[in-house]
Amino acid sequence: MAKTAKSRSLEDTLAELHQLRADPLAHASVATLRQVLAGKQSHAIAATAKIAGEFEIAVLIPDLVAAFDRLMTNPAKSDPGCRAKAEIADALYHIGADEFALFLQGIRHVQMEPVWGGRTDTATALRGACALGLVRMHYPDALSELADLLADPEAPARVAAARAIAYSENDHGAPLLRLKVLVGDDEPEVISECLAGLLKIAPAAALEFVARQLDAAQPATREAAALALGGSRRRDALAILRAWWERSVETDLRRTALLAIAMLKHDDAIEFLLSLIEAGDGPTARHAITALALYRHDAALRERVAQVAARRPDIKLDDAFRDAFDA
Repeated sequence: MAKTAKSRSLEDTLAELHQLRADPLAHASVATLRQVLAGKQSHAIAATAKIAGEFEIAVLIPDLVAAFDRLMTNPAKSDPGCRAKAEIADALYHIGADEFALFLQGIRHVQMEPVWGGRTDTATALRGACALGLVRMHYPDALSELADLLADPEAPARVAAARAIAYSENDHGAPLLRLKVLVGDDEPEVISECLAGLLKIAPAAALEFVARQLDAAQPATREAAALALGGSRRRDALAILRAWWERSVETDLRRTALLAIAMLKHDDAIEFLLSLIEAGDGPTARHAITALALYRHDAALRERVAQVAARRPDIKLDDAFRDAFDA
């Protein structure tokens, strides 16, 4: 089927944008980027904004803002899917632009569009990008905006809110994250981000709170707490995770505990996992090998795991090692 002039024009524009990536700061390249931002092709505007953010082309800030303003007029028609506005906000965040009015407008924007069987909100990525933008520019009331976003109807927006609070490194955001964990969320990733954020912005104060979640009623919360502790890389998290592994009975949670211990990435944690390969029962040894696969590209540790596994004549660990280390 023959392509329309409009589709050919878009394809040509996208091809030109791809080519100018070789030298996006050249005078001719910036002129082309400005021309596209002044146009009406939302897909091309999105691609242009992505380039502007990736290469932090600050001279395009006024053009990005002007394009955003135009796309907010009849937004579902001018920017279906809300991709262009989200890319513009993300670009301004990466550039470090102090466009608080745009970020405030974007963090509050909801764009309902028709889908099969109903309507859906396509602006969640935009709200998330604007949350980061407000934090980066140190907007004075950013935490209030993030509190609202943490209660957003859309799970990706709530995840973005938790990440933005952590990114702020402002310990005044800790109560928001604690409250969200205690209230709960249908999306486990939201709780996971809240727990990880707590350990980032208030590590000492949050350690005991996150450790308590290892005994939460919901298995997903227990798992999220373990992985948050592992991701914190705190040395004092090893004893907490080891005790949780010892008292856990569910196979999945015991496996998660060992993975979290591997994530700590310090010698005591690695030695503990090696000891389980050397002396644990079959399932435990295999789970420890799987956890240590996190270091599959560390040749020295890979060799140690292989040697310890080979010294177990009572159980066969060859398959577990091959699966974990692609051997």
